[in-house]
Amino acid sequence: MTLIQYGDYFYLYVLMIALIPAIILGLLEKQIKYYGAFLSILMVIAIMGIGKIFPLFLLAEIILIKGYFILRKKTDNKYLYYFALICSMLPVIIFKISAITSERSIGFIGLSYLNFKAIQMIIEIYDGAIKDVNILKTLYFFLFFPTLSCGPIDRSRRFEDDLEKNIGRKEYIDDYLNLGIKRIIRGIVYKFIIANLVSALWMSKIPTDITFINSLNYMYAYSLYLFFDFAGYTAFAVGTSYILGIKVPENFNKPFLSKDMKEFWTRWHISLSKWFGDYIYSRFVLNSMRNKRFKNRFIASNVGQLLTMLIMGAWHDLKWYYIIYGLYQGLALVGTDIYQRKSKFYKTHKKQKWFQYIQIVITFHIACFGLLLFSGYLYSK
Repeated sequence: MTLIQYGDYFYLYVLMIALIPAIILGLLEKQIKYYGAFLSILMVIAIMGIGKIFPLFLLAEIILIKGYFILRKKTDNKYLYYFALICSMLPVIIFKISAITSERSIGFIGLSYLNFKAIQMIIEIYDGAIKDVNILKTLYFFLFFPTLSCGPIDRSRRFEDDLEKNIGRKEYIDDYLNLGIKRIIRGIVYKFIIANLVSALWMSKIPTDITFINSLNYMYAYSLYLFFDFAGYTAFAVGTSYILGIKVPENFNKPFLSKDMKEFWTRWHISLSKWFGDYIYSRFVLNSMRNKRFKNRFIASNVGQLLTMLIMGAWHDLKWYYIIYGLYQGLALVGTDIYQRKSKFYKTHKKQKWFQYIQIVITFHIACFGLLLFSGYLYSK
């Protein structure tokens, strides 16, 4: 029997028992990382079962990361870097393509999130930001179970800094235990109560006939369901991580109160949008400006936004409605950028409260329509 991570009350019961030793260690001002690593191994086995694919993936990525780190100290050859980067991406590329050609017989829970970790490390090794690759710490970074299936997407250097931090009793109680418990409670309320109620009492009762009214109804229901479900199990992940002494980044910050789509992507799935922003968008724009591909930085930025969101859509899956979703989000960002730069009306009223409230309402509907595209509801027949 395998556990369903953040999927039911049984997992929550197991989790609460498993966290008791971590809490005791924290209160005694002892290092939690050794118990956390041991617990992560047990939980990964309980969630995934004992198979061959995940250990092979883990071994291959660790060898690749350590091997490239050794080679990078000797050379900054770009072709070697590109080769290592492509190799780090291969598992998720094969997984996505296999959905088109077969029934997706390969893959495992959390493959995409784990692949983000490997890609990030290869990029930062090339940049020189990672000064050392400790195999045991890297293994723990990959195996850290709270973020296994759904993120948030952490960075290796930040994670290792937390591992080495000595946490006093008062700091552990105030900044780790209390905050962790609050987030777990938030996860219970969001996922097991609000999301379930939205699904059972609203979303499941919408007729399957695709009409304007039904689609509008489903758009609101699905957007709220997805937020509370996703933010719920993310809150579980963050809360569990805190109790284990690791402050993983937050993933949601009241996204439906955003005043524009650029702000929305700083509030929704924050760790994913920051990852794509840091490793795709920013690098594309800087490289384009350096090589003078476009007339000015605004065009470079807009092309970068479109490219980044298209890749994000494809990352979710290679189904065509995810590609449309990515294109839609890219166009929404480009449209927002052009409007804010060129509209005198916006510049005149952007600081006025009434205008900001209107912006929130409009942005909410732009975001919700994007989530309707993402849901696949419009293509269900």
